[in-house]
Amino acid sequence: MFGTDPILLLTACAITLFAGTVKGAVGFAMPMIMISGLASILPADQALAALIVPTLVTNLAQSFRQGGRVFWTTVAEYRRLLVSLCIVIVISAQFVPYFPQAALLLTLGLPIVAFALSQLAGRQLRFPAESRGKAEVIAGVVGGFFGGISGVWGPPTIALLLSLDADKRESLRVQGVVYLIGAAILTVAHLASGVLNAQTLPLSVLLCIPGMIGLWIGFSIHDRLDQVRFRRWTLIVLVFSGLNLIRRAAMAWL
Repeated sequence: MFGTDPILLLTACAITLFAGTVKGAVGFAMPMIMISGLASILPADQALAALIVPTLVTNLAQSFRQGGRVFWTTVAEYRRLLVSLCIVIVISAQFVPYFPQAALLLTLGLPIVAFALSQLAGRQLRFPAESRGKAEVIAGVVGGFFGGISGVWGPPTIALLLSLDADKRESLRVQGVVYLIGAAILTVAHLASGVLNAQTLPLSVLLCIPGMIGLWIGFSIHDRLDQVRFRRWTLIVLVFSGLNLIRRAAMAWL
């Protein structure tokens, strides 16, 4: 893919290292950073293929960081979110041809930016304990709808965790479980589509090395953050994630 150009390979590794570090610190944004960075040096389909395996591997490590028992406890505790997310992803994916991607990205990006900025301004949304089940289902349906049509299902999950005031360890773990399921679906889908093939797979596997190094660096940063700073940095990264969705919507319209 890169031929004999070590500069391009080093650039891809640096992008992946940074993406892994951010993911380890706040739990998300690795695919967003990788696709934005790699697409500047690679064709879009190759950039997409390159992020698939590192995303799968890092989500696996993130999900099981606290052990297998805690992983399965998390799956059981957030079953309403996970079940509704997966069901709606499968259903909404069938309607891809009927929805303009730009409008969908903008519809998701604007509320996410508004939510994150309002939270940073001190206007915190909280769900009462008796409404948690409904909140999980709503987040799963919204995330699944956008996930099936646009491939973006993370922001509603993050908004839910912030609204539930989940502590930083729980937030990191839950995100890992949700994204692991999505990453597995993405891997199977693109093995079938041909995006991930004998030519693109080697780079994707290679980028697992800087991705995992970055993830462990991010974990060490995460462990040093108190709950207040973790929440603040999560919201800041969420703002940039929303702005990136708006940017993608604008590019799709141009």
